[in-house]
Amino acid sequence: MCTLTKRMRVSIGSMVLGMASVGFAQAQAAPAAAPAAPPAMKLYSLGAQTQTDPFPPVNPKFFTADSPSVATVDSYLRSMLGFDSNRIWRVAAIQKTASPGVSKVTALVSEKAPNAKVLTATFFVMPDGKHLIANDANGVSPFGAQPFADSRAILQARANGPSRGSASKDLMIVEFADLQCPHCKDAQPTMDKLMKDFPKAHFAFESFPLVDIHPYAYQAATYGACIAKQSADAFYTYTQAVYDTQGALLPDSADQTLKNAATKAGADPTKIAFCANSDA
Repeated sequence: MCTLTKRMRVSIGSMVLGMASVGFAQAQAAPAAAPAAPPAMKLYSLGAQTQTDPFPPVNPKFFTADSPSVATVDSYLRSMLGFDSNRIWRVAAIQKTASPGVSKVTALVSEKAPNAKVLTATFFVMPDGKHLIANDANGVSPFGAQPFADSRAILQARANGPSRGSASKDLMIVEFADLQCPHCKDAQPTMDKLMKDFPKAHFAFESFPLVDIHPYAYQAATYGACIAKQSADAFYTYTQAVYDTQGALLPDSADQTLKNAATKAGADPTKIAFCANSDA
């Protein structure tokens, strides 16, 4: 969780996430009373490079579950994969399982390229229709036509850390980071690029000190919280200064390293240290 990329990877299975470039196919929901004929699957235009449908025809016998609908699965896949216009997919099966209310979903995924490989993603939708379990180590993940709606609402309401970019929270990028985490440091060029690529996004920073493995992460976070009271610009100057001198977060130099970062942010290091050590 201490890296931006880990926060961004919400998985339906490592097979899907491991692919480089893959899009989407539209589908209509199969009528519950018509098990013999699921809907026709239609691909978006594949462009000049690939005019052939790379997926095998849909077989009606693989659509035995009443839910989720093909339209719901397609919308879910669009949320997961549709950010890349080169990706295509087709819902291949929605089947009943031995567990009441649990459905097995199979999707075929490929890319708009000649001779592109077709990969298979399989996951199990829970009886509540809001969660899934994939064939990997990621455990339970959100599912539905808008799988991240609840998380989005929480972030809009509660991700109130120091922010940059747009004041509007219609498009949010929330970074959860630990100032002593080397991977978080390595992620900063990615954050800078995202800010350039999405000028209308609201960027918020939420401290996530991993105190079990980084002994000075909490202290660094409290300094940051005190500096953020002055301004968001001062906070981001401070965080970058901490990242730049991260190797000096050691028993004999951590205090001075954080004070130096506070000074670079234009803050009084003595006052910031006092604030950081207060109950508040």
